[in-house]
Amino acid sequence: MVKLRLKRCGRKQRAIYQIVAIDVRSRREGRDLRKVGFYDPIKNQTYSNVPAILYFLEKGAQPTGTVHDISKKAEVFKELSVNQTSNNE
Repeated sequence: MVKLRLKRCGRKQRAIYQIVAIDVRSRREGRDLRKVGFYDPIKNQTYSNVPAILYFLEKGAQPTGTVHDISKKAEVFKELSVNQTSNNE
């Protein structure tokens, strides 16, 4: 099973997180399938590769709670619902 979760980067006391698609059995800093964005909690900046996130969500990937909240602020799920309604027509 694939999850969208945060992978810690940066230096001590200056964490930056990459949003990655990764296998559930991998550890936090393990090998990821694909990088789909990043999150800087100190500067409160976020970058999301929306098409890549939508691709993994459509394939059944589950976002963690934090990634879900970040994606919600970036309005990724609105795009997911728009894509699903256009595919059903």
